[in-house]
Amino acid sequence: MTQGAGPGPETERTATLRDFRVPAYVHETGPYADVHPGDVVPPHEEGHPDGYTPTERDLPVIQRGDTLPPPGEPAAAPAPQTEAGPGPLFVVGDVHGYIEELLSALREKGLVDEAGQWCAGTARLWFLGDFTDRGPDGIGVIDLVMRLSAEAAAAGGYCKALMGNHELLLLGAKRFGDTPVNSGAGTATFQAAWLLNGGQKTDMDRLQDHHLQWMARLDAIEEVDGHLLVHSDTTAYLDYGDSIEAVNDTVREALTRNDADEVWDLFRKFTRRFSFRDEGGADAVRSLLDTYGGARVVHGHSPIPYLLGQVGSEESEDRSDPHVEGPHVYADGLAIAMDGGVTMAGKLLVQQLPLDA
Repeated sequence: MTQGAGPGPETERTATLRDFRVPAYVHETGPYADVHPGDVVPPHEEGHPDGYTPTERDLPVIQRGDTLPPPGEPAAAPAPQTEAGPGPLFVVGDVHGYIEELLSALREKGLVDEAGQWCAGTARLWFLGDFTDRGPDGIGVIDLVMRLSAEAAAAGGYCKALMGNHELLLLGAKRFGDTPVNSGAGTATFQAAWLLNGGQKTDMDRLQDHHLQWMARLDAIEEVDGHLLVHSDTTAYLDYGDSIEAVNDTVREALTRNDADEVWDLFRKFTRRFSFRDEGGADAVRSLLDTYGGARVVHGHSPIPYLLGQVGSEESEDRSDPHVEGPHVYADGLAIAMDGGVTMAGKLLVQQLPLDA
């Protein structure tokens, strides 16, 4: 078969590793325009379009131990709290296994102490998903979030988390392995997709039942203080219900049924991105807000350097580390992006809300 051609109507084939590579025109238009160079491209339902050329390079994972802030910096105090109301609200972008960067960012906001213990009283903390893959210690990140959830609850606050596409990917790789799934363009497997999306053998080796149970119960969407919290900058959530409760129930029920094709479809939809970025982006945000409530969408998933155009094609010879100061407010001020691009030497973001435009 000629490279780039989709499967013919009379034949089926098994996707190879190259079938999951990122198309060279990722930042242009077409069916893969909503995919950034770190993600596997779930094959398009109608086959690969004309001109599709897989690339052998994925989004770089940069080991950044020499760029960590020096230890021992004093933690900033959380914002003042009122006795009658809830504590301040914080959100965390994609972590992807970078546990030291996460602890440093949490200390900077006064949420944990030097020992990594919750010290923020009644503060509220939301993680927006994608705890594993690409970075060095995804299971360590999950263990930390689970521990902080218990410590925050004991102090009168809370630490909660949303499901990202990488949680779905890890669940699928563990449950289904090399079981073929119907990708719409031949067959694929969760195992191949997980490896190509930065799956770490050390994470899989340390993955235990309680991690799997925790991930499978995560909510997909929540509304807090007028902020609609989601992982992915996509309108695909609308496919799963017309209320927050309905979406979360539908996603959990799909995982409970344990059907590989159904979970693959869920992963594929949660991998979509950039729905809020270009022309019509504000209307896409409004479609979510009008359905689920809230005044702003807060999401992770799409690295801010890509939303800002700071990083061009992965084919470029001129690559420099992105510069990320903080969250990115866009789509007529209706969307806040929280993925600072930690896997590409950007920044792991922890931000108190509300955030001024």
